Formats: sequence, structure tokens, C-alpha cells
Amino acid sequence: MLTMLGSPRRCCDGVTRRETLQAGALTALGGFGLPEWLHANDVGTLRSGPAKNILMLYLLGGAATQDMWDLKPLAPAEVRSVFQPIATSALGVQVCEHLPQMARWMHTAAVVRTVNHQAGCHNPLPSYSGYEVMLPDITTTKDTYPPSMGAVCEYLRLKAHGDRGGLPDYAYLPCYLGWGQNIRRPGPYAGFLGKQCDALTTECEPYKPDGSGNALPGTPLPVLGQPRLPQTKLQTGVTLDRLASRKSLLAQFDDQQRRIEGSRLVDSFGRNHRTAYEMLTSPELRGAFDLDQEDPKLVERYGKTLFGNSALIGRRLLERGVRFVNVTWDLFWDRIPIDYDAWDTHQRNFEILQKNKLPGLDQVFSALMDDLQSRGLLDETLIVIMSEMGRTPRINANAGRDHWTNCYSVLFAGAGIRGGTLYGESDHQAAYVKDMPVSTSDICATIYRCLGIDPGYRVPDQAGRPVEIAHGGQPITGILA
Repeated sequence: MLTMLGSPRRCCDGVTRRETLQAGALTALGGFGLPEWLHANDVGTLRSGPAKNILMLYLLGGAATQDMWDLKPLAPAEVRSVFQPIATSALGVQVCEHLPQMARWMHTAAVVRTVNHQAGCHNPLPSYSGYEVMLPDITTTKDTYPPSMGAVCEYLRLKAHGDRGGLPDYAYLPCYLGWGQNIRRPGPYAGFLGKQCDALTTECEPYKPDGSGNALPGTPLPVLGQPRLPQTKLQTGVTLDRLASRKSLLAQFDDQQRRIEGSRLVDSFGRNHRTAYEMLTSPELRGAFDLDQEDPKLVERYGKTLFGNSALIGRRLLERGVRFVNVTWDLFWDRIPIDYDAWDTHQRNFEILQKNKLPGLDQVFSALMDDLQSRGLLDETLIVIMSEMGRTPRINANAGRDHWTNCYSVLFAGAGIRGGTLYGESDHQAAYVKDMPVSTSDICATIYRCLGIDPGYRVPDQAGRPVEIAHGGQPITGILA
């Protein structure tokens, strides 16, 4: 028997790291560590919906959508936005004056203005899964939570086509949710479906622009950087031939792997090994992350920020067959000393939106739409912009807006969407729903419907009980083409 040495510390699945090493999860690829974070599988492609794929732009922190798509210019001074609404390419649809490029695309978009939930602030689980329950801790995730939409796509592919290797169907950029704060926020994971359905999650090294050390305190700065596949470079002296011979060792670990019983991690060992190997050797996947292959003018068009580079790589992944791509405008307070790099604008809301958030989103969204259209992908790609919550109607003493889940907006565009649509109406202060309320489960159900997935489809939880993937949500037919 071939025995591998390693720490006896147990993983979250109850399997010791030593047992994992015996199963070949780390050592077979020369110690690269890829299978520790790879939880994706290629499970085929569903083509029954108007959208073949989706790119979600997730604005972490809670975007102030009443300063973006649901302005109330007649509201009291302590409520209304200081920004002015402007006309768009869709008759009767207005957006903020600091979104002029987005305005050109509103004929392809629908704004749902009455999203609400009571599952607590900064809780991303409802927006990713439709499961609206207050959690005891929003700084960690649990395997008992329901799966995200992307994880369900992974599950269905695996169920329909088995483990065929190749590219994953669910990718998450630029880092796992919460990395920038040294926590792990719930929401975008596979939960009770098992870690083999988790996203292929990239890493990043965010940094500030050169010379920004001289910026005035409180100046909102862009975050630079580029997502990358973790540890995908061959170690010094390791050739592809040597790597191939190491891969053959996987067969020798099969007996050890089968000895590890009672863990869901077992199901993911084989495909994680193969995906790790393919990432090291596949020009297709590695090439998706090589922006040197793109026209420099296009890279510049996306903005060359971490968010912009992530969106561009996200488009490249869609082209290569990844079906569900999430790009998050994340928070990095505990990684780099930078001011307000997410959408949690408790202070100086309007200054931060005007100087940083809105121009950045405007540029990336417009570049993405232009790019998709020029490549013939817009008619088959759904684009969604959302946050985990909204912000208070009343402006606080620090010129900011605080947490608010009672009413906010989500934007849909592209495949399957009836463009130029405003759905629902908030009250005169954008504080509460006036008519046509929408739950996060309805948002998820709408996304499923666009992707050709039945929102009422049931998947087994850890006890084998059937659970609806949209948790009772219904598609918003008023925005569907």
C-alpha cells in the first residue's frame, strides 16, 4: 500500500488531510493544491431556454438603486437623490445622469423596482438562492444551506450527462465572497448538493493605482488587479511529460479513495483531479485568463480595473462554454487600505457613487453589452445586475444611506428579456413597495426560466428530502420576452 504523509487535521467534510493525501487529492499533481478548491464538473449543456448562459454582475454591499434606476426627483430633500434622471434608449425609462452609457442599452433591459425580503442585511443567500431566512451568522457558510443558482446548473449538468471532464459550468470571479474581509459569506455555494457543484472560484491580488498614496483621505479609488486560476503554473523542473506521468499515479490511489466512506467529498475527488490536471494543460481554459490575447483597446474599454478585467474574462469564459459566470464588485477593506471599494455607502453616498461606483459600472456594463453584441452573443446571454439588499430612503447625518431590504431594484438585460420594461412601482420615497412586490425567490425563478430550467424542479437535501430550487418563487412574466 502506498502511504502518504500529512497533517491529521480534519477538513470540514470530516475527512483528515492525511486521508485526502492518500486519496491523491493533492499529491498526484505534484503538490499544486488545486483539488482543494476545485469543485466544478462539466455536466453538459441545457439549451431549452432563450438564454444559453448568464453573466451576473453582483454589487456587494447593497447598491443605492434609488440613485441609479428608481430616482424620485419629487421626494423630500432628505430623501431624494442629488442626481438627475436622464432619458434612455427606451421610451419612458430613465436612469441616473452618471449612467450615460448604460442609458444607450435600456431598450434591451428591464428594471424590477419592487424587490424586497426580510432575511436580514448583508445576507447574500436570498439573492443567490431565493431562500429568504434570517441566518445566525452571515460571516460563514454551511453545507446545510440551499444551493445557489449556479450550483444548480452544475448539478443538472452532472445529472444529465455525467462526469465528462472539460470546462466547468459555474465560475465565480474575482475571489470567493468575503475574501476581502477574511470571512466567507453565504450564498454562492452548492450547499447540500455537495461541494462538487461549487463554482470554479478564482483568486486575485487587488491593489491601488500608482501614486494613490498621495490621495486625499476619503478619496474613493478604483481597485486594480486581475482574477487568476490558483496555482496553475508548473513547478520548476516539472515538464508536461512529467506531469502526465504523475497523473497516471491517480489510478494507484483508487483503493485508498474508496476506503474513505461516508463523505460527500468522495464524489468530487475524481472530477477535481481531472479538472486540476486539465487546468494545468488546457490552453482553452488558461487562455480565457490571458488578456494579452485581447485587443488592448478592448481591455481599455472595460476599464482595466479588477471589476472590469473580471467582466472581460467572464465573457471569455462564456465563449468557451461556461454557462453561469458571476462577477462581484467586492469589498477589500481587510486586504488593502482603500476607501469604499464596495457599495456599502453609509457615508458620502453621492460622492462615492459619482466619483467611483457609477462611472465604473457604467463603463463595464456598456463595454460588456457592446462586446457581446459584436460577437453575436447578446441574443443568447442573460445579464443581471443585483445586490443582496438596497439602501434607506432617508439620507443620514453622514450624507450616506444605510441598510434597507424593504424595497430595491434588480436589472435584467439581454436574452429572454422584454427590453424597455419597468416592472412594479415603489412609493414616492422608494421606501416600500407600492404595487407588484417581488421576492428574491421570484428573481431566481425568472433567471431559471430564462435558462430553460423549471423553477419548481426539486433537488434532494442532505436527508434526501425534495426541495424546490426557487423555493416557491414564480417567474416575473411581465419582463420576459
